[in-house]
Amino acid sequence: MRLLIRGNSQAVGKYIAEYIIDRINSFAPTASRPFVLGLPTGSSPLEIYKNLVEKFKAGDISFENVITFNMDEYVALPRDHPESYHTFMHKHFFSHINIPLKNVNILDGNALDLEAECIAYEAKIKAVGGIDLFLGGIGTDGHIAFNEPGSSLVSRTRVKTLTYETVVANSRFFGGNLEAVPKCALTVGVATILDAREIVIIATGAAKALAVKKCIEDGVNHMWTASCLQNHPCAMFVVDDDATLEMQVKTVKVGI
Repeated sequence: MRLLIRGNSQAVGKYIAEYIIDRINSFAPTASRPFVLGLPTGSSPLEIYKNLVEKFKAGDISFENVITFNMDEYVALPRDHPESYHTFMHKHFFSHINIPLKNVNILDGNALDLEAECIAYEAKIKAVGGIDLFLGGIGTDGHIAFNEPGSSLVSRTRVKTLTYETVVANSRFFGGNLEAVPKCALTVGVATILDAREIVIIATGAAKALAVKKCIEDGVNHMWTASCLQNHPCAMFVVDDDATLEMQVKTVKVGI
């Protein structure tokens, strides 16, 4: 597992966006051989999406032959709700690029049969040949997607009850109203993420420092689910200075 440190969140977002663009362009995707990209929501990737949109408008990247799979979606939140992940992705990314809507995959938290929806999502990923690069963030408790502390490291896409800590953290998107935050979500599993050929994790800010330390310096632990990336052959954390504050082993910065 690699760790790259950049000075601030803007530098982290720029680096990851350029890294993704390089991966897609090197892959040279076609309609019959698309590049499959896993994507997160939340505040952490906003700078990445901003940079990707700018690069698309500059003609540096095309998403015409890219297929995306989002990590998660709230259960029983209307699809057009301002805080649904469908709305988030179209607002911040999809509506600004040339990705065909048929190539966009986001879990349906309003499906009549949520378990069947999860099984079908796994099947869709398998049908396109798996995910080439999965971009993700981590929570302050080290969770990845909605695989919160205690989640099985062999878990697959499923319905997940959210912890109180996650509900509190996400309440900032709902005007601070805890009651307005959905208590369940659909999420890809830890094993689903680990199946990706490459994984890139973004972590910025002092609030993520303990999680970064636990997931990188300590052992693999289902209480800090992002620590599972230590077992992946091609995983990379890209963090800012503040996110390294708890680390005991100091790392030399390269390429700044």
